[in-house]
Amino acid sequence: MNRSSDHAEVVTLASLLVELTDRVVDVAERYDDTADSAIASSLFTVERQLLSARRAIERAVRDLA
Repeated sequence: MNRSSDHAEVVTLASLLVELTDRVVDVAERYDDTADSAIASSLFTVERQLLSARRAIERAVRDLA
């Protein structure tokens, strides 16, 4: 077990989650207030789930530090 390597990997995953969340929100906002607002609603649900995942990953980063 290489704690330093794992820390770096988890930090990278945290960054990827930030980018993914931003991209999901960008698409969701394009469908908000349109006839396809159900798409936005689904994507905003995904955003909330990704934010939860980010918090969990950030806890792991702190634990590995």
